Amino acid sequence: MGVPDPRAGRGRQFALFLASGGVAAAMNWGSRFLFSRWMPFELAVVFAFCVGLATGFVLMRAFVFAGGGRPVAPQAGRYLVVNAAALVQTWIVSVLMARWALPAVGIHEQAEAIGHLAGVLFPVFTSYFAHRMYTFR
Repeated sequence: MGVPDPRAGRGRQFALFLASGGVAAAMNWGSRFLFSRWMPFELAVVFAFCVGLATGFVLMRAFVFAGGGRPVAPQAGRYLVVNAAALVQTWIVSVLMARWALPAVGIHEQAEAIGHLAGVLFPVFTSYFAHRMYTFR
């Protein structure tokens, strides 16, 4: 697939962001089930976020934002800053959904899985704009 042409439209870039983010989100969501075997849900969400974070950085840098020609360290630092905000959003939405909102409407059995999925999807748009305008500049 290679490095995207910076002249390519924003629509194509957003589609690549969604694809890369989808892979990272799947890694995040899937790994949470593994982490939940050894730790509480709230902590498993944080560890799973780190798996998705690493996956996302590699994919975004290589395929979405053409960051390959610039130094890795500054981009990684900015990526961590942007994703610290995304982690807060993910954690709050995941825990509120799993522990309060879903049980309040009678969903108990899959509340953690559904709540975490909602949390992972929540920061899609804020992350896209932050990465485009800040991280990979």
